[in-house]
Amino acid sequence: MHVGHLLQLDSLDLALLWGEEPLLGREISGVTATDLEDPARFLQEGEIVLSGLVWWSPGEDRARTDRFVSALRTAGATALLAGEETHGTVPADLVDSCREHRVPLLSVPARTSFRAITEAVYLRQWGDLSRLPAPHYALPENVRTELSRLLERGADPGELLDRAFSPLGAPPCYLLTSSGRTVARTPSAPPLPARRAALGLRGSSGVTLRIRADSGPYDTWHLHLPDAADVPPRVLHEIAEIVTQSRDDHDRRRTVARRAQDDLMTLIASTHDEVKAVDPAAMAACGLPAEGPYRVLAASTPGTEGHGAADALTEALSHFAPAPFAVGAAPDGGAIAVVHAPDADGTQLAAIWPLLEDCRPGVPLHAGVSAPVEASQLGSALEQARYALAAARTGSPGGAGVTAVEDLSTLESLLAGVPADVRAAYCARTLGPLLKTDTPSHTTLLETLEVFLAHNCSWARTAEALHLHVNTVHYRIERIELLTGRDLSRLDHKLDLRAALLCR
Repeated sequence: MHVGHLLQLDSLDLALLWGEEPLLGREISGVTATDLEDPARFLQEGEIVLSGLVWWSPGEDRARTDRFVSALRTAGATALLAGEETHGTVPADLVDSCREHRVPLLSVPARTSFRAITEAVYLRQWGDLSRLPAPHYALPENVRTELSRLLERGADPGELLDRAFSPLGAPPCYLLTSSGRTVARTPSAPPLPARRAALGLRGSSGVTLRIRADSGPYDTWHLHLPDAADVPPRVLHEIAEIVTQSRDDHDRRRTVARRAQDDLMTLIASTHDEVKAVDPAAMAACGLPAEGPYRVLAASTPGTEGHGAADALTEALSHFAPAPFAVGAAPDGGAIAVVHAPDADGTQLAAIWPLLEDCRPGVPLHAGVSAPVEASQLGSALEQARYALAAARTGSPGGAGVTAVEDLSTLESLLAGVPADVRAAYCARTLGPLLKTDTPSHTTLLETLEVFLAHNCSWARTAEALHLHVNTVHYRIERIELLTGRDLSRLDHKLDLRAALLCR
């Protein structure tokens, strides 16, 4: 498929802003959506790039736009498709930059989703594969018939892969999610750790086909063969189509299950002010055992086209099967999960979290994990998880992070979960005049206080660290005590001031 073919699809309604004829005839190898300012390391040659232009702001230096377009050219991107939803129109300086760097630029109207463009590309690519002149490569009729029967009775993907690849000598093949989780594999395929699998999907070894489905960035399925020569392209295409039908069945079942899970999370959220066991029937409807202990998780991330925190949390917990869990939407946004895992803690979730972050680079993804509780304490456990989630956001505001209540073992980590406006008010009230940074003497006193507390209120070590006479340190501490109304010989007042410094 060429870039020019996209312009011919009336359903997409794309417009060419710049692009010369030879450039529009380049073959498209794939699709990547990104809003990173420098996406070069996530691109492969021949891909078209979809961007909502979130990274661009009016009035900024043109150099930022040039860096973005230059990264596309360096990576060998065939074209940039820029969405109009964020800014109304595609910025003129982006058009100029694409012209200078010779990167074709197409505008995407707000009514056209990036998913529709992605599906159009892959449908065309798979259609090209099916027209290859190799009739002897097609799956045998008896195999296709058997696979259809397996689909009708709801066979799992592992059984489908086993039967589909048997006539080909049963080569190793994996069905992987974007985070590297193995959904299924053929009997000859050895276990593949998630981190290695995720790297394999992003690398150039073997062959990988994305399974067409209404999936999000975290749980997209990929059919991966370590050796590209093991299976003819047309056969692989036919197998991918069969797996797509299996994925559709999987999504239908998940949609039905998600309704019960959303109801359960609403029940849990309504019990946070009282010790009250959640209805056992609601737990059973979500596949959770009647007896605990349980952990409650809370997660948040900006959603995209209906996919967000719930999908991220579901994919993360699926790495730890067979531990039963339920994930649903939180009434106030984000997602909530209940996990029956007596031995699990936040460490396991934190280990898998970077793989989820790689599925949407640059998009904040955070989670909080409660302590183990029984069914009567799920409401209070949700409060714990939300507090830990707030601490995770404070600890890594622009990236990804997981915090469990067990991690809140220091004053700093405990304060991280306090709402930002409460932290600011406490800091202003406690430190008072010391925060007037436009007054040099107050800035000096604030620095002295930090060093004094950091050195366990040792006069001599503070003087040495600041290169001062001990008498000068005494004078400054007296001034601090006068301005703040605190007595630094008292432990509680020391803790008050230390907490205020941490809240800045």
